[in-house]
This record gives sequence, C-alpha cells and structure tokens, in this order.
Amino acid sequence: MKKICIIGLGYIGLPTSVMFANNGFKVHGVDVNESVISSLSKGEVHIIEPGLKELLNSAIDKNTFTASTTPEEADVFIIAVPSPINEDKSANLKYVEEATKSIVPFLRKGNLVILESTVPPRTVEDVMLPVLEKTGFQIGDELFVSHSPERVIPGKVFTELVENDRIVGGINSVSSEMTVELYKTFVKGTIHVTDATTAELVKVIENTYRDINIAFANELAKISDQIGVNVWEAIHFANFHPRVNIHLPGPGVGGHCIAVDPWFLVEKQPELAQIIHLARNTNDSMPSYTVGRVKAVLKENGVQNGKVAVLGLAFKANIDDIRESPSMEVIRHLREENISFTAFDPHNNKMSFPEQVDSLEAAISATDLILILTDHQIFKDLDAKTIQHLPSTPMILDTKNCIDRSSWEHGGFKVYKLGDSKNV
Repeated sequence: MKKICIIGLGYIGLPTSVMFANNGFKVHGVDVNESVISSLSKGEVHIIEPGLKELLNSAIDKNTFTASTTPEEADVFIIAVPSPINEDKSANLKYVEEATKSIVPFLRKGNLVILESTVPPRTVEDVMLPVLEKTGFQIGDELFVSHSPERVIPGKVFTELVENDRIVGGINSVSSEMTVELYKTFVKGTIHVTDATTAELVKVIENTYRDINIAFANELAKISDQIGVNVWEAIHFANFHPRVNIHLPGPGVGGHCIAVDPWFLVEKQPELAQIIHLARNTNDSMPSYTVGRVKAVLKENGVQNGKVAVLGLAFKANIDDIRESPSMEVIRHLREENISFTAFDPHNNKMSFPEQVDSLEAAISATDLILILTDHQIFKDLDAKTIQHLPSTPMILDTKNCIDRSSWEHGGFKVYKLGDSKNV
C-alpha cells in the first residue's frame, strides 16, 4: 500500500487526506496546530463539511490515517497549506516555502511532490524547486514535482473531489503522468495535463473570472439602488439569454480563493491587470456600501442610536468558513460608525467578540433592523410573524435576496434589499 504524506489539514488538506485514506492509500496528515492533531486523533473534526467526520472515522478504523505535527517518509507528498495575501495585497508564500522545507529531510529517490495550494504563477518554479534541489536529487529524474490545484466548493467538497475535472501540471511529462495516476484512484472527471506554471495560472484565472463577474453584479446593484430597479429580477431575466451568465451581488466577496487570488495577477503585472484590479476594489468596497445602506434605512425611518442584528458571519451559505468573509468587514464598519449591533451565525461558534450571541432569538431581540449578510437556510426559513420583541415598525435589510418581500411585508416589516430601492 502506497503512503501519502499531506502537509496542511485545513479545508482542503483534511478532506483530501480522508479521501485518499478511503481509496487504497495509507495517509499521514501533518499540521502545525497541535489542537487540530489532538481532535483528529479522537475522531473529531475542526471544520464543518458533510461526510467529513464519517470518512475520517472510517479511515481511523481501517488504520489508514494518522496525524501529527511532523512529516514522515512516504511515496507521495502533497502540500495543501494557505497562500494568503499580505496587507499590501502581495502574495504571502511563506507557508508554501516552509511546508516544502519541512519535507526535505523525508524525501527519497523516486518520490512525487504535489502542490495543491492556489498560488501565483511560477511558484513551483521559483519557490519550491530551489528548496527541493537541496535534497541533492535530480529534479525531474529522481524527484518528481507537479501542481494540481483543488477545484471544490465548501459544502460539496467530496462530491466535487470526485466529479470535477482536474488540472495537472508537472515540471515534466513523468511528473504529470505520476500525478494523473494518483488522482485517477478516485477522480471521475477528466484530468487535463499541462505544465506547472499554466496549471497555476488556470486556477487563478478561474477565481478571477468569478470575482470580475461578481463585481459587475455589484455595480448593477448600486445602479439599481439609484434608478429604482430590482437588480435580482433584472439579472434573472438577463440570464435567460443563452450567452449571458451574470453572477449575483452581495455585501462583498469572501473565501480564501475569490477574494485573494486576483491579487496574485495584480502583483505580477500591475500595469496590465487593470480590469482585475478595479473588480477587486469594487468588491472590497461592498461592506462599506452595505453599512451606508444601513445608515440610510435607519435615518429614513427616524431611528437614532438604533440597534442592528447582523445575521451571518460565514462567507457563503450553510458552512462555517469565515475566511475573508465580508461580514467581518461589515462589522468593522459598523463599529467605526458607532452603530450598536449583535451578530449571530448558526454554523460558527469559533469567533469571540463582545457583540456575538449564541442564538437567533438573542440576536434579533429588541433590534431595530435585521441585516442579512449570509443566506443560511435558517434565515431563509425565518417567518416574520413569529419574531417577537421588535419595535413598532421593524425593518429588514437583505443583502442576499434571502427572504420573500411580500410575506415579510405582510408580517409587518419594512423590507429593504441590496439592489432593490423599492423602500429607499
């Protein structure tokens, strides 16, 4: 049985680990966070993902998964660590570099090293290979290297690990072939082969396309707020055109990919990445714009020193992931404007700040304005008529088109939506 050592047991590394561990491989997972290792050893998971706990415990029962803070010798090494941005929006590749350094003492002739982290183009060539060359092995002849970026969405990770097409970019043909054979053990989608730098660019392109599309939708929402149009309806109808696929607006863009990856291209070619840069700035402006809408709604209704209930901290529906979540930026702007608020997310109890409460009832009790930032199912299922202890004219501002306007208006609420200025 071949052995795989996976560095990084987060939102990608852990699901990838248990997938391989349940498909004929012995897997050793590595993470620098000792609490993560401790929980995994007990069969407990530190992230929410359907099926993850079951697959982890299956692998533990079969003795095909172990975890510690240090690597072990293996046939294949997969690096799945974060690649965030610095305050100046430049790529922070220290985690990739340190992870690569950590496996050097354990590498042996014939090993395959795969980078799964989303990174700027040329990271394999310029960051990883200089470190791996210190092994003394001939790169491409004795040690094989490739990039195969993840292409999954939180909440559907295991489905998409299997069904989605995959990109494999090796530093040479042998590296690519070895990587294809590895992922073929569970990937049913087509595996497309290219070189490492192209594979890096492909993943960044995918997320940048989505970021630009969302920025367009957010601009449409702002325009609609001014001209009295329901942007959600307009986009819905526009998308009936066979060659149109406009994304949806919102309070910003979150997650470790879409809100981060476009900056990699801006950093590489700042003079050329004009549209990319503008889209990033547009989406980054949405939390401030959202708080501006909050202030306008409160003022229109004559509410001074009002209280806002922030519903949703995660960056997308029905998950716990708050990485780069626009909700956190909205909260920052609320504080700057001295607007009193409570915050609640049914999937996330990891945050610890004074305004966070542990129940929906506590969040919306005695509030003047409900502000929906994440379209969790629990918020979609809310019934205006069942909400108690609200002011005489309660208000709701829905930035995700989460609720039905008519039913909430019948429930006594004044309803406001991002990109729909009916009540503004």
